[in-house]
Amino acid sequence: MVFNISDSTNRKTVTKFPREIMKKEHVWIPMSDGAKLAATIWLPKDAVENPVPAILEYLPYRKDDFTAIRDSARHPYFAGHGYASIRVDIRGTGNSDGILLDEYLKQEQDDALEVFDWIAKQPWATGDVGMIGKSWGGFNGLQVAARQHPALKTIITLCSTDDRYSDDVHYRGGNILASDMLWWASTMFAYSARPQDPEVVGESWKENWLKRLNTPPYVQEWMRHQTRDAYWKHGSVCEDYAAINIPVFAVSGWQDGYTDAVFRLVENLPNAKGLIGPWAHEYPEVATPEPAIGFLQECIRWWDQWLKGKDTGIKDEPKFITWIQDSELPKVNYEERPGKWVAETAWPSENISEKHFWLNDGKLVNEAIGTGGNITVPSVQEHGFYAGVFCPFGEPGDLPSDQRLENGKSVVFTSDPFTEDFDMLGHPVFDMEFTTDEENALVAVRLSDKAPTGESTLISWGMLNLNQLKSREYPEALHSNQVYQASVKLNAFGQSIPAGHQLEVAISPTYWPQAWPSPKPVTLKVRTGAKTKLRLPIRTKQHELDQSIHFDPPETAQVIDKEILRAENRTRTVSHHTITDVWKLEDYSDEGERKLLMNGLVHGSVNKNTYTIKSGDPLSAHIQCEWELTVGRQENWETKLLTNSEMTSDLTTFYLKNTMVAFYNGEEIFRKTWKEEIPRNFQ
Repeated sequence: MVFNISDSTNRKTVTKFPREIMKKEHVWIPMSDGAKLAATIWLPKDAVENPVPAILEYLPYRKDDFTAIRDSARHPYFAGHGYASIRVDIRGTGNSDGILLDEYLKQEQDDALEVFDWIAKQPWATGDVGMIGKSWGGFNGLQVAARQHPALKTIITLCSTDDRYSDDVHYRGGNILASDMLWWASTMFAYSARPQDPEVVGESWKENWLKRLNTPPYVQEWMRHQTRDAYWKHGSVCEDYAAINIPVFAVSGWQDGYTDAVFRLVENLPNAKGLIGPWAHEYPEVATPEPAIGFLQECIRWWDQWLKGKDTGIKDEPKFITWIQDSELPKVNYEERPGKWVAETAWPSENISEKHFWLNDGKLVNEAIGTGGNITVPSVQEHGFYAGVFCPFGEPGDLPSDQRLENGKSVVFTSDPFTEDFDMLGHPVFDMEFTTDEENALVAVRLSDKAPTGESTLISWGMLNLNQLKSREYPEALHSNQVYQASVKLNAFGQSIPAGHQLEVAISPTYWPQAWPSPKPVTLKVRTGAKTKLRLPIRTKQHELDQSIHFDPPETAQVIDKEILRAENRTRTVSHHTITDVWKLEDYSDEGERKLLMNGLVHGSVNKNTYTIKSGDPLSAHIQCEWELTVGRQENWETKLLTNSEMTSDLTTFYLKNTMVAFYNGEEIFRKTWKEEIPRNFQ
């Protein structure tokens, strides 16, 4: 989670704007219960004489240090085009009062509504507000929009979700997302424990810090809710799309972990527009892989349309714009993804048709053959080590390796080489008739693009908790003598397949470390025939409409000055101890250390995540996540946090252990360990 902006010769830095800018730091926004939220505001100097609409970005990631670099590229740009751009630390984070007890609490939404009330009373404000945010800020933008505050006229949500259970870092397809459940919890365990700045809040900073250090690890609550119950329905705007009655601009990238939500939002919100590029989990004006776009210009067009009443052409443009990626050989990171922009006037689109493939003797074939036989799909616990990360941030090593490294650990079906090029846009779906020998089971399905030279590039994947076939909330045991039908929706994609290439479908009841393993080794028997098939979303080209899509080159405001005290470094290593038959993935990310020259703050972070499993033994699965976070000033105020989080299981129980150690000016001032045992609930 490097909050940095890489240099790029393709991006323009803007230093002169239509309106001259001023910056107001350390602004306190009072809440009705007496708490104060910390804000920074960029706005035109003449805003009191000529009031402006406001743009709110509302995050827990610390505006004065960790996100200061990226904030400087974006908020002054909005201000220079006639907006009050406001960056607020959520209650319990940064310099705001309180502690943060969990994600997306009702308190977080309530506070946002009070921020709107406060904005409306300011002499520089017209009273109209928009929200923008990526990831957490994209989530809460949707959630706050559903609260229908009269001042909030529109939002731009990036890399977010409308469904906190089915499509987030905790659970995927009803399975524990082992790669990210503990990692993200460990991240927030450390992030939420960082102190306020004594130069801003005064003497109370240390007392407040000790309270934050006692914040319980979020993973305990997340693991207590292993099904889609009321806990996850809260904050999932898919529960009532009709509650969002303002225009929504939903944005993501094909490398992002949150692409699917854009399709659902465009489909279910009448005033939504969607944009998906080739990007990782980042803003499109600074994202990789290229092409980045002039996204801030698009934001200004959006804000001008809905907050100033200008006709910018937004209403007349296609509802959904996506980047169809060209076929590429597998790499663990790409600087660029060649392709083309395409447009749809609606989603679902009449330009998408389904192409079906059935299974037969190791092949994907164009028609169902016979009444069906059984294909045995055994458990190989080390299947999945080369899947890449769930949600790439654009760091080296994030993406999947050549899938030939995985194919021997699953059952694979391959099409004949295609005789002509074709494009796909939407969700592949794998329908599967099956039996299983265990009462707890999952299935993972990979879809790959196989080049004529043999390389296999992962283009989509999905997994499904087979105990949740009837209900995400009320799982049921499977019976070994019963035939079941499942449909596994794979991640959406926009992908071109050239003539001469083949498609591969790989099936497995394991996918470590993406899915936490079933308690016992599982053997699936997949029944071939008419009911087991792959469905692909084939797109018919719309030449005139597609060719009308273009974006300006990317621009940002001037990024603040910084001193690099320690450079970034990433390693990601898979190892196999052949004697013990233990497999290990070690993912190490030194996110560097920087000094911000505007305020003298120094911040740095190091993260190491280790995933191990022994062949044939699902109960050997073990995850360890370690963080080191530093914030301070080199002269007289230095703080450091060390955290260690671990997760294991046996047949009936998950075991969680989290340890926090805090240092002030080199002296240990806090140490605590939290332990929790949580029953398995068909996981």
